[in-house]
Amino acid sequence: MKRLFQRDAPPARAETSLDAERGRVLIEESREIVVVLDAEGRVVTASRRARELFDALSEGEPPPEAVLRDSFAVAYNVSEAQETLVYVRDPGDLAAYEELRAGFTASVSHELRTPLARIRVALELAAEDPVAATDVLVDVGADLDEIDQLIGDILTTARLDGEHVKIDREATSLVELADRATRRFAARHPRRTLERSLGEDRAIQCDPLLLRRALDNLLDNAAKYSDAATPVSLAVQPNGKTVAFEIVDQGIGMSAAELDCAFTPFWRADDSRTRKTGGVGLGLALARRIARAHGGDVTLSSQPGLGTTARLEVPLT
Repeated sequence: MKRLFQRDAPPARAETSLDAERGRVLIEESREIVVVLDAEGRVVTASRRARELFDALSEGEPPPEAVLRDSFAVAYNVSEAQETLVYVRDPGDLAAYEELRAGFTASVSHELRTPLARIRVALELAAEDPVAATDVLVDVGADLDEIDQLIGDILTTARLDGEHVKIDREATSLVELADRATRRFAARHPRRTLERSLGEDRAIQCDPLLLRRALDNLLDNAAKYSDAATPVSLAVQPNGKTVAFEIVDQGIGMSAAELDCAFTPFWRADDSRTRKTGGVGLGLALARRIARAHGGDVTLSSQPGLGTTARLEVPLT
């Protein structure tokens, strides 16, 4: 059990029996997994949810080991009896987290191993025959860009993981943002067609690197999940005080259940799709975090077999 902080109850007022009874009722009826321990570490009372999960939870007895292992104390000495209020992590939440963590680790390992293996082969060929390896070495730059993109997404996601995120804004041309995103799309997907529709060029107060990363991720998703013969479209639509960047593909689309999960970090669609497209499941989650850091949001609309529309909308100022 992790001791987060300690705060002794002020001795100014003795706890009345009525106060104690009210507190007991609140805890017992709580929907959280809560256990109160006395100074000797024995159970004083517990919430109904805790009793449902732990059959061996008995008042006057030490709690099961699982209570101490998967819990954290939020307050010490909460009464004159030196009782400790303990919250227990929901086993279902722990299992879901562990599944996400394991999937993320496996995905990152795979995404790093593939370009690193190609780089290793290119260097070995160059050592044996520099002339013959010329064509292979050209691809090393793309492999390094792929690794850089992966690491950048992970670090940016961690940076934006909070409610109050500060970003460095500067006046940036909407057309310039679109042009940079277009050039990167062409470099990453040279065989794909990107159709553009640009409205009036306006200046937007934004972090241009972050906003472009969001656009890059949305465009990459559109390219990954659509056939190479179909175009991807990018529309920039300034409207009053906001601007919307709309990316449309004609790809496989998403079901309602997949749309519900699409912005969950490290979540990816079924294995048959992700084996072909790769990725660690950060693209959409990161795009949304960037948009929200700018005071906007990213939304998706999609149907299986009918493609997907991603809309990133942020304030201009």
